[in-house]
Amino acid sequence: MAIRIFITGGTFDKEYDEITGKLFFKDTHMREMLELGRSRIDVNIRTLMMVDSLEMTDDDRKLVVENCKHAEEDQIIITHGTDTMTETGKFLASANLEKTIVLTGAMIPYKFGSSDGLFNLGSALGFVQSLPHGVYVAMNGRCFDYDKVKKNKETGVFEAV
Repeated sequence: MAIRIFITGGTFDKEYDEITGKLFFKDTHMREMLELGRSRIDVNIRTLMMVDSLEMTDDDRKLVVENCKHAEEDQIIITHGTDTMTETGKFLASANLEKTIVLTGAMIPYKFGSSDGLFNLGSALGFVQSLPHGVYVAMNGRCFDYDKVKKNKETGVFEAV
C-alpha cells in the first residue's frame, strides 16, 4: 500500500520574496523533493493547508486528525512547521489511530538549496515503513515519540526529553 503524505506548510515549503524580504507559501515542493531523492516509493500527496506552525489553530489540528483518520493508508507522513509539531502530535495521539504517523519538517526552506528538508523527508520515509503504529517526530536523522522530544531553539536541533 502507498504512503500518504499530508502537507501542512511550515518552513519545508516556504519561499523567499526578493522584493519584500519575507518568506511566503506558494505551493508544496514535495514531488520535486521525491524526484530529487530518486524515491521509488508509491505515495499519495495531499495539501491540507499551507501555514506557519505558529499560526496553526486547534481547528487546523483537528483537520489533520480527521484526514489521518479517513486516509486509506496506515503509514502517514505529515510535513509540519517545527515550532508546534509536538502539539499536533498530541492531537493525533489522542485520536488513538491504528496507524504509523511521522511528523517531519525543516529548519531551512527547501528552496534555499541547503535545506535539511530533503534529508528529513528521506528519514521520515524510512521510519514510517519500519515503526509500529504510533505518532513520531523525525528530525535530524533521528526519530522520537511525539511526547518525548522538544526543539532546542538555541541550537535548532530536536532532542529527547
